[in-house]
Amino acid sequence: MKKNWNNLASGYTLVEILVVVSIFLLASTMILSFVKQGFQVNRFVMEQSDAIRSARKGMEYLIKEIREASPAENGSFPIDTADDQNLIFYSDIDSDELVERVRYYLDGTNLMKGIIEPSGFPPVYTSEEQTKLISPYVRNGATPIFYYYNGDYPQDTENNPLPTPAQVNNIKLIRMLLQVNLDPAQAPESFILISNSQIRNLKNNL
Repeated sequence: MKKNWNNLASGYTLVEILVVVSIFLLASTMILSFVKQGFQVNRFVMEQSDAIRSARKGMEYLIKEIREASPAENGSFPIDTADDQNLIFYSDIDSDELVERVRYYLDGTNLMKGIIEPSGFPPVYTSEEQTKLISPYVRNGATPIFYYYNGDYPQDTENNPLPTPAQVNNIKLIRMLLQVNLDPAQAPESFILISNSQIRNLKNNL
């Protein structure tokens, strides 16, 4: 039987065709938007994981270096400065049998590390500080990174943590707290890293 193509064609009006095309375009746009959003979420999760991994690794180095803190080459006390977001101490961080001056500090949202090598005889720490980024996206704001405790902790919770800047000869344990967040607008809750480090050369006073 011969089909009547004219009758079939005349079954669809221009308005109906436009409606179908509009629905198709709308559906396509929604699908593309969903796929794009999925890629963005996945990328954010990966970058957030990288930021947390970087902060965790930086904290591991920091803990190890503080634990090995020792008197400076010029005889200075193992800890030089103990403030909320600025910690200066002496430690042989590169195992070269020379004790470096090490500074960890917050610069905006970057946790930074500064190193000064001893030089001369008698040794002095007057060389230019070499700095490098340890961890980006640190969102502590005014919240301290470093907390300091004396030898009576944890029994004495009234006087611990010590007020800052802390008296360095009273410090026996240092607690570090980092709040890491790639973008607070996307992830309102920051990932929090906490760790303690007991200075070995001072631990006999605990």
